[in-house]
Amino acid sequence: MSRMIQSVRWPLALSILMLGGMASALAQTDSPVCAQEAREQAQRLLDFHVGGDDRIFIDPEVVEKAPLRNPANPKQSFQVLEVRGMILKGQYRMRLIYYRFEDSCVLMGQEILEYASL
Repeated sequence: MSRMIQSVRWPLALSILMLGGMASALAQTDSPVCAQEAREQAQRLLDFHVGGDDRIFIDPEVVEKAPLRNPANPKQSFQVLEVRGMILKGQYRMRLIYYRFEDSCVLMGQEILEYASL
């Protein structure tokens, strides 16, 4: 009986390890479409906002937010991507708004907000 239990444990343990490895690989590559464009645009936006500084840091994580309806055509929606950045002690949240057209990411809008307690 114990040999039978041991023979079942190995395939089960191996299956669990394989599933865990596949899940972590998917999580690492699961970035939103247009994420690379959003990081690049966030760098340019923050650079413009602070007047050019080589100490800008853009967080590599891009978070997809709820889509935004196109005000000119309610049948269309825009992808909203949030990127965080900082320079010295200043922290910023940037939201980049894209329209997906075939394989292209068309920038439709952007906003930047500095975190501050006033």
